[in-house]
Amino acid sequence: MIALLAVILWGGSPIATKLVVADLDPLAVGALRTLIGAVPAAVILAFGRLAIPRSASGRWLLAVSSLSGFVVFPLLFSLALELTSGSHGGLALAILPITTALIAALFERRLPNRRWWLGAAVALAGTLLLVDRRFGLSSPGASLEGDLLVLLSCFAASAGYVAGGRAAREVGAPSVTFWGLALGGLILLPLTPVLIPSGALTGLSVSAWSALIYLGVAISIVGYLAWYWALAQGDMTRVALIQFLQPGFSLLFAAMVLGEFVTWPLALAGGIIVAGVALAQSGRVAPAASKTATV
Repeated sequence: MIALLAVILWGGSPIATKLVVADLDPLAVGALRTLIGAVPAAVILAFGRLAIPRSASGRWLLAVSSLSGFVVFPLLFSLALELTSGSHGGLALAILPITTALIAALFERRLPNRRWWLGAAVALAGTLLLVDRRFGLSSPGASLEGDLLVLLSCFAASAGYVAGGRAAREVGAPSVTFWGLALGGLILLPLTPVLIPSGALTGLSVSAWSALIYLGVAISIVGYLAWYWALAQGDMTRVALIQFLQPGFSLLFAAMVLGEFVTWPLALAGGIIVAGVALAQSGRVAPAASKTATV
């Protein structure tokens, strides 16, 4: 399944980001992951003649997907991963199916029913359990500030997903991905002297460069291509279901690459989040015009 490919790749995002922010300023990491992807995107646009949305609404959606997915999200997420652990970052991203479904419902003027809201409350409770140190789930390198920044970045990512998925229905996933990356690169380019100071890239380790290339190519190009294609094919709230597999991959990669130990309490918090997401996604999303449909 194409959507599953995106989720597997994105499961490595917290770990790759954590590896790079150990050697480089997080804002520089956020900018570079888009700028690296923007280079091949610009080349493909120059020779591929990919269409840009003709309608005003389509262009607005493309702009939102670019700004949210390729500028705001990577900057916030990279900053967050300097302040929290890779496993916490991966688990906090479990809220993405909730935020994606909610924003999709707002875009499409449909309201979730009571089961959806109940599941959202359960997932939120699991997330609060995860980020609140009083419950003893803190792991080395984790912080409340970092976890909250991850949650904030989720809303930016979800806005980009939904806008990009809707734009892809008009011009296709490749156009949305490569135009979005190119526009994101243009926005960030004037800021590079501030975000990436001179000499910042000297002395980066091989693992840091490998992680940057992974973020710029596997995450920003391959992952978004697959995800926008999947979102354009059907109900976004159903496709978003696949995202709750992402924390599992993130925990696995964090254990394998970073050596972060997954404790039973941490796994319990993740289980509560996933259970809440599954409950929310099992609820119908009804037309907003129907008052009885929200029951």
